[in-house]
Amino acid sequence: MTTKDELRQIEEDLARLKAENKDVRNQIRDFGATDQMEISAVISQADEQEELIAQLERRRDVLLQRLQQEGVT
Repeated sequence: MTTKDELRQIEEDLARLKAENKDVRNQIRDFGATDQMEISAVISQADEQEELIAQLERRRDVLLQRLQQEGVT
């Protein structure tokens, strides 16, 4: 897999994860008075997705730097 291919895959994953995370957080607001354990689990899941998003963004930045160094943009 080339650097550009990996970057494209990361961009796709980021877009998907960000959309999923937004949906999960919106669901939390819509829960209303429900089981607090369920709400906590969903919040935990959303927080884990946020960390994964941050990791992918860091990887994307590394790949972008690599492409710049290679003179490919």
